[in-house]
Amino acid sequence: MASFITEVLTSSGKLEKEDLSTKISKLSRKVVDTKEDICDMINKRYSEFLPSLQGAEELMGQVNHVSQEIDVLKDCIETEVLQNIHVNMAEYEKLKQQLQRNTVIITMLGHLKEFHQAMEDFGKALLEKNYVKAAKQLERASGNVDSLEEKSWKSSELPLLRSLSSELNVQRENFIYQMGEEWKTLAMWKLPSSQESIEIKSFVRTELHLTLGCSKDEEQSPPALLCSLVQALAIQGVLHHKMKRFTQILLKNMLKPLIMYPTLLVIVMEQLGEGTILAVQSLEESYMEHPSPSQVYTKLLIVLRTLHSHLLNVSVGEKKLSGILGDLIWEEVSHCIIHKCLLYSIPTNSSQLEKYNTVIKETEEFEKSLREMQYLHGESTELLKYARDVNCHYASKKCKDVIVAARKLMISNMHNTIRITPDSKLALPNLPNPGSGTRNKEKTPPMDQMSLDNDKQLAVQTMCLPACYISESVQQIMELALTTLCEAVESSPSCATQLFITVRNIFQLFYDIVPTYHEENFLKFPYLAAIQYNNCMYLAHHLLTLGHQFRPHLHPLSEGVVTFVDMVPSFRKLGAHCFLAQINVQKAEILERLYTARNFSNVDDEGNYTAASKAVRQVIHQLKQLGTVWQDVLPPSIYCKAIGSLLNTAISEVIAKITMLEDISSEDGKHLHTLCQTIIEEGPLVFIPLAEEIRNKNYQEKVLIYVKKWIKFGELVIVLRASLQEIVNRWAEGKGPLALEFSSSEMKSLIRALFQNTERRAAALTKIK
Repeated sequence: MASFITEVLTSSGKLEKEDLSTKISKLSRKVVDTKEDICDMINKRYSEFLPSLQGAEELMGQVNHVSQEIDVLKDCIETEVLQNIHVNMAEYEKLKQQLQRNTVIITMLGHLKEFHQAMEDFGKALLEKNYVKAAKQLERASGNVDSLEEKSWKSSELPLLRSLSSELNVQRENFIYQMGEEWKTLAMWKLPSSQESIEIKSFVRTELHLTLGCSKDEEQSPPALLCSLVQALAIQGVLHHKMKRFTQILLKNMLKPLIMYPTLLVIVMEQLGEGTILAVQSLEESYMEHPSPSQVYTKLLIVLRTLHSHLLNVSVGEKKLSGILGDLIWEEVSHCIIHKCLLYSIPTNSSQLEKYNTVIKETEEFEKSLREMQYLHGESTELLKYARDVNCHYASKKCKDVIVAARKLMISNMHNTIRITPDSKLALPNLPNPGSGTRNKEKTPPMDQMSLDNDKQLAVQTMCLPACYISESVQQIMELALTTLCEAVESSPSCATQLFITVRNIFQLFYDIVPTYHEENFLKFPYLAAIQYNNCMYLAHHLLTLGHQFRPHLHPLSEGVVTFVDMVPSFRKLGAHCFLAQINVQKAEILERLYTARNFSNVDDEGNYTAASKAVRQVIHQLKQLGTVWQDVLPPSIYCKAIGSLLNTAISEVIAKITMLEDISSEDGKHLHTLCQTIIEEGPLVFIPLAEEIRNKNYQEKVLIYVKKWIKFGELVIVLRASLQEIVNRWAEGKGPLALEFSSSEMKSLIRALFQNTERRAAALTKIK
């Protein structure tokens, strides 16, 4: 037993010299073997000492003691083994980190070597003007720097990376600059001074020098230098910027001026050994204000074909350089062509629309040429769409021109007038026969040949305007509306609808603009107010029949509402409102003049009589002046109503002032009678609406119709010089002419004012009931 333990302990000292795992395995086997030996020993001892029970107990005690020693030994071995494992693991981690660091250093040195090699190759390629190789080598060097920057380095290694990045950026900028200078030699601009104003003369100085010649063999590839330069610019990511800058100069100094100015043209000059020059030149004069589409397309194709042959026929990936330029310029070029050329080529007459097919074909050929050079991709463009929509644009342009012309007429001078009579008619163009279609197959006789079935016929001048004066501009507005409707008859359905709506807009515009624009003049000048009244009535008259005249010919609208009748009440109201406003101004002036008459009181005083007489004379003069202004301008009936209304206002004020007097002496009555007699005699003389004096007599005799208070005023004039008995007799117990005009209270007030308080007056008052 002692030798076994000694052997175990002796063997344990050799662990450091042998492999730990192997020794542990050996120890385990020995322990197992020892246990087996002990068991065998125990079995042998047990068989030997079986007879003796005391011997067996002693043996068991020894076995337990040996087992405890074995357990202690095992714990000691395991503790020492674990300590050795931790030490070896720490040493292993240290070696591993050292290996990783050495690996990174080796990788870094590899990147540095590749960076150095790439930069050397870059320099050689740059000297040889092999720009594609130089660009790739620069990208290779950049990739090495990026790989180095992705690693984690100690602070002592950061200056190296900064130096590499700085060197790379410097070389890249130098490379881009050198390629830019090379690009300038291939496409060099000669531009006008920036201080010069943007005029036609300044664009004449624009030239583009292209140094690479055009090969006669169209299938031959572009020059290697150009291909190399373009691809290198693309690799460096600056091609788009370079093309954008080139495009801006091309648009501003060549393409747009050639589109906008018909006097500018472009020529191509071939210089032997020096390349080609695109130069903008100017004609001495041009009869056109805007260039035709054919001219514009020709000039642009000269420029774009030359660029394609000398500069842009280079592939960049899956796209040509011409395609890149096309993407950059097409939107602005097409927009400029539309608004500076095609817009002005739209016909002004529907008869010219068919000829516009030539422009559409020219536009198609222009775009086809651009697609062949790969400036354009796809089929549908705004330019061709605009050209094909000529009918819509024609209608829009026509409508705009019509509205502009109508507005110009509406704000023009209204003093220029023309006389219209019941026989006056607008010149209506010949319209197609509505019976030629499928809607109306029966021929309708002309209006002047139609007759009623019964014997009673309408008067010849029924539904005719009375003689009056209107503004010349209003007649022109009406003619413009008729011309536009005739255009609608000859136009396509969509255009016809748009033109019809435009005609309605003309009249709506008149309704909105004229009263506002001329408002001050309508209130200030009676003549213009009368003209405006006539203008509105003239338009309302034609609006009644305008839709009926054109309805059979506007087929797309014939089933709908082709009418202007709904506007008639508005125009009549507009004219009446304008003229009534002027009437109210004149009434206010009449009342203001009569206010200076000092209420017609105490006219026996010379000063009061003079004031009253002056006021009456001023009113009569005002009415005569208005008669002169309105004479023969307004229709006779309207003139008489207007003058009658003003005269009625004057005599109503005189009646009111006299009936309010509380005391009228005999001398006052005499003077008041004289003043009123003046109005009686001269009032009817203002009813002269016509220039021929003889024809006015009928209107002067109808003063009772136009002046409501005329009879009452006449009765007042009689009362001022009548006796009490004459007054009572004219009252006739409430049935006489006085009773028809005055109330009993008014008559009693007049009697009290005119006569002294006597029994006769009291008796007369009792008879006024």
